[in-house]
Amino acid sequence: MTFLTNFFTMASLIGLVAGPSLLNIILYPFSKKLCIKVSDYIVSYCAPMLFRIAGMYKGLKTTLDRSGFDKLPEQFLVITNHQSLLDIPIFMCFFKEHNVRFVAKDTLSRHIPLVSEMLRVHEHCFIPRKGSPSVAMKTLDEFGKRVVERKQIPILFPEGTRSKNGDLGTFYSAGFRRLSESCGLPVVACCLDEGYKANDFLHALSNLGQINYKCKVVGVFDAPKSKEDQVKILEESKALMQKQLDEWRK
Repeated sequence: MTFLTNFFTMASLIGLVAGPSLLNIILYPFSKKLCIKVSDYIVSYCAPMLFRIAGMYKGLKTTLDRSGFDKLPEQFLVITNHQSLLDIPIFMCFFKEHNVRFVAKDTLSRHIPLVSEMLRVHEHCFIPRKGSPSVAMKTLDEFGKRVVERKQIPILFPEGTRSKNGDLGTFYSAGFRRLSESCGLPVVACCLDEGYKANDFLHALSNLGQINYKCKVVGVFDAPKSKEDQVKILEESKALMQKQLDEWRK
């Protein structure tokens, strides 16, 4: 029975992503407009369907708590903890009424089915893993101005990398400070949990039924006006995330 459910889950997921992935790879060099349409389909249909399929066959649960949405400003910068590559589609579902854009490592821009072409054609922000800090800061400056002009919602993971065990890591301030300066937006702190249990999806198939992927807004802050404001927001956001994780896990 386990073999059959794993087989049907993988077959359904492959069927979901294969067509849009292949189409985007073919279209990307020739037509940005068509590629954008395919990428919009990935965000609006494929992302939520991914979790529905995993829920149908393997019992994966998702709890997207939107109780704080009434306090959200019209446009804002999101900072959140990071546990899995699935955090990207989770936030696409969580902020489904918004046009979200991620700050990610440049390794995500290549060779990841469904994700790479979609992230590139939607002009998400790719930070080089190798290179001078000035290049990364310039990339964030351009990204911050772009999302403001296009009324998009930038999402930043201050930890910079995924947590393997779900514990909060160090929050690095340089990227957040630069992005907040370039976009000048209010800051929304979010928290998610249990994504780390599905970080290696092939091995996670056996325990998806024990995962309840959660996401929630834990804090809303006015746009920082100084370096001190930025540091304070980052510290308070991390404390609020830790408090939420403790509540979920007790």
